[in-house]
Amino acid sequence: MINAIFVLDWVDRGRCYLLPYNMISMEEVGLLYAPTSDTLAKRVSLLRIAFGIIWAIDAAFKWTPSFQHSYLAQVKAAAQGQPSWLAWLFHGAESVIRIDPRAFAVATAIVESATAVGLILGFARRSGYVIGFLFSLVVWALAEGFGGPYTAGSTDVGTGIIYAIVFAALFGLDRAVGPSPWSLDSWLERRWKSWQDVSEPSRSSSL
Repeated sequence: MINAIFVLDWVDRGRCYLLPYNMISMEEVGLLYAPTSDTLAKRVSLLRIAFGIIWAIDAAFKWTPSFQHSYLAQVKAAAQGQPSWLAWLFHGAESVIRIDPRAFAVATAIVESATAVGLILGFARRSGYVIGFLFSLVVWALAEGFGGPYTAGSTDVGTGIIYAIVFAALFGLDRAVGPSPWSLDSWLERRWKSWQDVSEPSRSSSL
């Protein structure tokens, strides 16, 4: 007959407990194994860093001459086949970009590079998530034509909208688990409390 339950609590730094079986329920045993808020925050940090690496790779392509030379052509291509009621949007964007396509291409590369660095280092996360969300929507709309046109040959909805959803998810996850232990923001907040206004999604804010 089993009179005790041996519990190895990995969350609590590997401490071990030998408890009488009638003093603890299986639900309580499960709670001992449940990850702490700090563990959850680290997992969210890993997701943020992984997403930042993806953005860094994408940003590297934006610095290539081929991207800068084809910037205006990509916007023109996205406008092809779009419904007439969206024509004003693409024509307006094309007119503005035509002023200096290379400058817009470089600006895109700078924004993506800064976003990647912010994600990897955990710098200004609250502001970075919002900027990344809005920037991804702009890319999805103008460079990808909202993922369309949606005809019989369409195969996907574009990557921009997926990036926007990931930024929104990171904002919500950071807001739920609290300050990130693996971030430059954490270091800055210990020195300047006001830095939380641009770093912590858990502050009073919404997308």
